[in-house]
Amino acid sequence: MNLLLFSAGECDTEGQLHLSGRRAQHVCQVLKARAGDQLVVGEINGLMGHAQVVAIEPQYVQLSVTLDQRPPAKLPVSLVVALPRPKMLRRILRAAAEFGVDNIHLINSYRVEKSYWQTPVLAPDTVRDYLLQGLEQARDTMLPGVHVHKRFKPFVEDDLPALMADREALLAHPGNVPVAPAEPTRRRLLVIGPEGGFIPYEVEKLLAAGCRQVSLGTRILRVENAVAALLGRAL
Repeated sequence: MNLLLFSAGECDTEGQLHLSGRRAQHVCQVLKARAGDQLVVGEINGLMGHAQVVAIEPQYVQLSVTLDQRPPAKLPVSLVVALPRPKMLRRILRAAAEFGVDNIHLINSYRVEKSYWQTPVLAPDTVRDYLLQGLEQARDTMLPGVHVHKRFKPFVEDDLPALMADREALLAHPGNVPVAPAEPTRRRLLVIGPEGGFIPYEVEKLLAAGCRQVSLGTRILRVENAVAALLGRAL
């Protein structure tokens, strides 16, 4: 945990933050903080700053908080990802938050197992928890939006055009079309399929909607590796 996050309203009117549970244990056992030490903190979807340890016990920590810094800028990138298996979804949510994407769209595909849509990982509180883990790692406070689309064709025909209105849409699909170098100010929408890629019908629909096909090469990558590689080129 490189940043201790808290929700709006957790601080009292005098800037005192009282922690228990996982965060208090982390401060005590991992950071090994003592009274008088300073920690890096941030309010979820708000400012960052520092906090001085006022009192500390094994299951309780009191901090005096000062917020005076803006969080780092988001990448000008949104992700569209065919829903992966739950174990991989957890890693992708954390990674997306770490890289600083602004929105994540989880979509259906012929190769997406129906059972994936029933996973508890998609519960809003669980999604939020994995995103917060990514923010804690990257020292960011701004949660990306997460949007779920269970039908492929309606998403491409009805939702995708609006998402592409102010962005260049890149369809990542195995092949020999390289990814163009990123332009720091250019807004992009990265569309990534399931392992093995989208089926030909889905590729045709995405290209017809205005996506431009790019590739990391002919190798078939795990979805999490494709996400990390593509986002790394957007930094």
